[in-house]
Amino acid sequence: MPKVTFMPLNKTVEAEKGMSLLEVSEEFDIGLEHACGGVCACSTCHCIVLDGTDDNLSEQEDDEIDTLDKLCSTQTLHSRLGCQSRVMGDVTVRIENWPPREL
Repeated sequence: MPKVTFMPLNKTVEAEKGMSLLEVSEEFDIGLEHACGGVCACSTCHCIVLDGTDDNLSEQEDDEIDTLDKLCSTQTLHSRLGCQSRVMGDVTVRIENWPPREL
């Protein structure tokens, strides 16, 4: 099973291959925000991939690229949306909207 490390928590969990980063976050109570419910309509689940970018996450689709371009002011070359990034191998990501806001 792939290992996913969430920073700045420095918490590593084992995930089923093919789960999104958001799904992994929810399963292990990580606290990755997702205002749109995980349908690629916002950028609150924005993560920066620190390790494992190329082969260890699914390829970006056009919708994810467009959403990041339109809504994410802190986008980098390694930006991904947690709701769209499927885990294929070990990966380390930094949650950009940390700490999560209290509702």
